[in-house]
Formats: sequence, structure tokens, C-alpha cells
Amino acid sequence: MTLQESVPLNASDMPLSTAGAQVLKNGLSSSPSDIDPSQLTITLATALKQLPDPETLVFGEVMTDHMLYMDFAPERGWSSPQIKPYGPLSLDPACSCFQYCPSVFEGMKAYLGPDGTPRLFRPQLNMERMARSAERVALPPFDADTLLILIRRLVAIEARWIPRARGCSLYIRPTLIGTRPSLGVSASTQAALYVILSPTGPYIRDLNGKGLSLLAMSDQIRAWPGGTGGFKLGLNYAAGFPAQRVAAALGYQQMLWILGETVAEAGAMNVFAVFERPDGELDVVTPPLDGTILPGVTRASVLALLSYQPPTAALPQLSAHARIRTAERALTMSELFAASATGTLREVFCVGTAAVVIPVTRIGWRRPPPGAKNGSEPEVVDIVLPAAGEQGSLAQALWQRLVDIQEGRVEWEGWGVTCGTPDA
Repeated sequence: MTLQESVPLNASDMPLSTAGAQVLKNGLSSSPSDIDPSQLTITLATALKQLPDPETLVFGEVMTDHMLYMDFAPERGWSSPQIKPYGPLSLDPACSCFQYCPSVFEGMKAYLGPDGTPRLFRPQLNMERMARSAERVALPPFDADTLLILIRRLVAIEARWIPRARGCSLYIRPTLIGTRPSLGVSASTQAALYVILSPTGPYIRDLNGKGLSLLAMSDQIRAWPGGTGGFKLGLNYAAGFPAQRVAAALGYQQMLWILGETVAEAGAMNVFAVFERPDGELDVVTPPLDGTILPGVTRASVLALLSYQPPTAALPQLSAHARIRTAERALTMSELFAASATGTLREVFCVGTAAVVIPVTRIGWRRPPPGAKNGSEPEVVDIVLPAAGEQGSLAQALWQRLVDIQEGRVEWEGWGVTCGTPDA
């Protein structure tokens, strides 16, 4: 059984500005209605699930009691949004999402602040990226501010699911799929937009203080210039699963994606390398947003935090006099190996919503042996880096500062957005 109510949002919850009706870019000439949060209906489940032990959580396996749902039709625009009990979707077998992969998603997290209020971390950036991804695969547009209002309401309703243990959170997965029931090879004029939530602990539990191991190999490519690597699309992920199996079979936890020798991403995370200059200053390098790299929210936040160090000593455990320079430029495997040989490669770490910041302690490069002829069996050569979580490491300092901001212990640049109460 469920309880249903129509819950208009407070005026203070409305977006400061809305895009209004938008003309679709997939061939439609109409101006369909946008998402209307004042039409939200909430159907609450009367029988709630038992909360899991945070120590047993596996990323993405347990879902909360409720979900947000709405759909789009060209003749009317977006339907009235619903928060309703979590459950299966009913989709036609010919839907575009099954045939041609118009599927967009986001990854966000909710945390409990010191006062017990649910908080989001820079969610506007996620909404803006989702809107760009939807446009890339010609899915119907939506107002990002309005969707965020509805996500905040859903998180407030599901606040009991947010684990209180440090480093734990409630993962938020907004998803937009094409649902036109036709095999025609063209943009989907119909869509479904839904948001599901999952309590989560550490993204990777088996590090044992040793950090992450990565395998780079050039015979499989995640993204290419002019492709879709810079957008968060479902189609970007499945092609990487075979390479991930190769990495696991060779004893590595994730793939380090490269194009030729040029470093791109690690698994589904952005990559940073830390080099020491002769004068002791640090250069922190990450690949540029050239269209093959996903513009990660954590990536942008790391670059912003590093820009404050010094003089404000934004990062704990680091000296206020530590000079750090950031660069968004090409990073190659040869450069990493050369710097490792000379001792100037201080750290490599990965960042992303799920992992936050995670140090790398081993990088393997699967390549043909020097002077090898075509058809030679590739060899794997390794870079070994310092132990994970080493006191004073940049990765450790960044992780601590970001988690403090996310969980509301430190207020920073308006990055934290509260979700209020379920009936706000």
C-alpha cells in the first residue's frame, strides 16, 4: 500500500531562473513544456526497507525506498514529476535506448551535515553536465535548476538512508533514456527521466592501505577526438569492460586509458600526476579537457583547491609555504616512466564522485618489447609509487579537505547545497 499526496513546492524552492519552453534540436518544431515542480506528486511506501549495515555496503547494489520519475512526449513536453516507491520500469522492446543507446546519467552524492541535514556537493555542475550530455545524443532538453529542486526533495525524503560513517554517502543516479518505440535510426522524440538512490561505502574496499593499481594498454581505446568521451553517456562504458577483465587477469584493479602514449582516464576517474621540481616546488598535471576527457566535478574541485595553496593553506597537513603549480596538459606514459626513474614523480592519484581521491601505487604499461617485430607478445613494465595514504601526501590532503567540505565540517565557496526536510 502507498499514501499519495500532491505537494506543491515552496516559492523559495523555485529556481532563480528557468529556461522556459525550449525548441528541441532533434527535428521537432514545437515548444514543449518544461518540468514543473509545482505539479510534483509524492506517493510514499507504507512498508519501508531495513537499512543495511554500512560495513556491508557494495557500491550500487542496495536501492532506497523511493525514486523520482517523469517522461517526455513531443506533443505535451514533460509529464508531472512523481516521487514514488522504487520499482521496475515498463518499456517497449523497441525503445531507442535498447537499440541505439541514447542513455545519459549522472553520479552525485548526498551527505549528512553536522546538524543532520542532507547536503549535496556542487550539484549544479552535475545538472549542467547532464544537460550537455542529453544534447550530445539529441535527447529532449530539460531545465537543470528545476531538476535539482526535485532531486533535493527526493534526498530529503530518503535522508534516513544516508550512512553516518565517515567516507560513506548516499549515491544519486539521475538517468535520462530515449523511449521512442521504433526501430527507425533517428533521434528519440520520447524519453524517461528518473532518479534512483543507493547508500554506499568506500568505492574500493580491498586496497589494504596499498593504493590503486592501473594497467595501461594501447590496443583498446576508451575515447577519441571528436567522439563522446567528454560526455557522461552509457555507451562510453560497456566497450571498456573487456579491457577491465584483461587488467584484472594481470593483477591490476583498473584500466589506465591511453591514446597512443597519451594518458586519458583511469577506469571512470580523472588522473593527476605530481612532479617535484629541483627547487622543491610541485607541478600537478592533469590531462586537458580535449573532448576525450570527462569534465569531472571532483576534478574541477581539486584544481580549485590547489589554486589556493598557498597563501591560504587550503589543504590540511601541508605547509603554508608549499608551492603548488597546476597544469592541464598532455601527460604521456614515457614522461611518467622517465620521472619515476629520476625520482621526480612524487604521486599519481585518481579523482571522481564515487572514489573522491584515491592514490595510485602501481602503474603497468602493456607494450611491445623495445625493437620487437610485429606480432611479438607484449610485455608489462611497472612504475611503483609510494604507499597509499602516506602522511603529508597531496592525495591524502585533498581527500581530507574534500570530505570535510562534502560533509559540512568546512564551508567552502558555497559548494554545499542543503536539501531541507521532507515536507519543506
